[in-house]
Amino acid sequence: MLGINDTNPAPQGDLIKDTTEATFMQDVVEASQDVPVIVDFWAPWCGPCRTLGPALEAAVSAAGGKVRMVKVNVDENQALAGQLRIQSIPTVYAFYQGRPVDAFQGALPPSEIKSFIEKLSALAGDGGLGEALEEGETLLAQGAAVEAAQLFAALLGQEPENAGAFGGLVRAHIAMGELDQAEALLANVPAAIESAKEVEAARAQLALAHQAANAGPVDELSAALAADPDNHQARFDLAQALHARGETEAAIDELLELFRRDREWNDGAAKAQLFTIFDALKPNDPLAQRGRRRLSSMIFA
Repeated sequence: MLGINDTNPAPQGDLIKDTTEATFMQDVVEASQDVPVIVDFWAPWCGPCRTLGPALEAAVSAAGGKVRMVKVNVDENQALAGQLRIQSIPTVYAFYQGRPVDAFQGALPPSEIKSFIEKLSALAGDGGLGEALEEGETLLAQGAAVEAAQLFAALLGQEPENAGAFGGLVRAHIAMGELDQAEALLANVPAAIESAKEVEAARAQLALAHQAANAGPVDELSAALAADPDNHQARFDLAQALHARGETEAAIDELLELFRRDREWNDGAAKAQLFTIFDALKPNDPLAQRGRRRLSSMIFA
């Protein structure tokens, strides 16, 4: 596995590649010194190969650099297949530190492919990336957004599809008030991680940041709501203003009250806004947990 101090990380295109007898040593044996390498022996005429191959590629891409994949067309590399005693296809070998460590034959269901990839990923650990991500989050929480952005960007140089680093970089730009940069990053998120929870959280935070820029004065909105408790727009706007001011719990309370009064108002705007706030918070945040429970109790009451 590449460490965070490596100066020449493998290009993203090297995660999945075709190999031949001439390049097998370099692409598999040597490459597996750093990270586990999956070798898929296949042929164009093999029906199960056409199912297994794309599923393996998707799982390897989702692993974000923790494993690589090499494909061997046995029709074009018969000597290599013979040396490794490939008797039927698809056959998959996994190499780590220059030697085979696992293998299977035939197509597998997605759940077993995922387990296979996870087991291989664990062999090399994460090269210190977990600790670096925690450091970036700490910097961000302490208000050192510039330093956090630099660290997250460095991590993405190691693993371009690391969802934690990508989401962290977006949130660092938001913290610096650089909403255009955050927007540009999200517009070009790698397909493999576009639905990752870390990216969804960053997307939600950006939406809230845009709202904050246009939020109205809390005192005026509170007065308008006091004068007319059924003024749903005033309550919704007050929730946005409270959140913009950092009063997340009060914002959630107002949105829950709006949902209680009229859950269908403005095409369910209160529920949608609540989910945006919940998504922007960490999954284990007490405010998100309590808010989700209260909302669920109203929905299913």
